[in-house]
Amino acid sequence: MQRIAVFRYAIAGIIYCVHKEIHMKVHLLAALGALGLAWRYELSSIELGILFLTIASVITAELFNTALETLVDKVSPEFHPLAKAAKDAAAGAVLIQAVAALGVGYVLLGDKMLK
Repeated sequence: MQRIAVFRYAIAGIIYCVHKEIHMKVHLLAALGALGLAWRYELSSIELGILFLTIASVITAELFNTALETLVDKVSPEFHPLAKAAKDAAAGAVLIQAVAALGVGYVLLGDKMLK
């Protein structure tokens, strides 16, 4: 019974992030677009695996970012330079991952889309 509760908590965290964070919605829309293109251009199994891992890494980064921002807001509701630095660094991690995902998308789909 406890194992099922762990999954419920994890799913609740994902749902929270989807409802509260506009960037998560953007990432999910981009993921759906990338998967649609992958289907359209018939990516190989390996290419699909790379795409799924890339999508998962961006979504995971956004979940960690949301967790950190939520925690920082709880423990430091007033402005503090260290709280800002923590939140900015987490947002920077998401940005780096999202830019890397664009690069992966280009490598996997760029040539196929230009034909």
